[in-house]
Amino acid sequence: MNNLTKFKILRPADEVFEAFVDPSKIGNFWFSSSSERWEQGKTITVRYEEYNAQLELEIIEIETNKKIVFRWGANGEGHVVTITLKEVDHSTTIIEILEDGFNENDADFVSQLIDNKEGWVFMLGCLKGYLEFGISKLRGGLVKD
Repeated sequence: MNNLTKFKILRPADEVFEAFVDPSKIGNFWFSSSSERWEQGKTITVRYEEYNAQLELEIIEIETNKKIVFRWGANGEGHVVTITLKEVDHSTTIIEILEDGFNENDADFVSQLIDNKEGWVFMLGCLKGYLEFGISKLRGGLVKD
């Protein structure tokens, strides 16, 4: 089972792509830090300083300015996330994030989907604020109790 989230960003696809793969930019909207530039075949360590959390992303596929595919989760058996960038024109990109790997038989399946959607919408809102308005202090504002 998968979960799809879409957003329109008023920036060209190359700027949106670089925001994800460049470790000096990703901290402005998503993770606090990234160990290195995202490239196919690499395992990247990302941190959330606000939550004292660290995890590894296995970068499965990169298509410059068009697609990023990675796996995250326990022991390489986690979810696969596909980020697709569709440039509408040179100033507008539709970003789609598809996360696959949810188990419909889990007791908390619906809660997982809602929580997942909430996280992606929040991150994409932070990305929009960063790329369109230069606001880099939105990240880390999501509170989970």
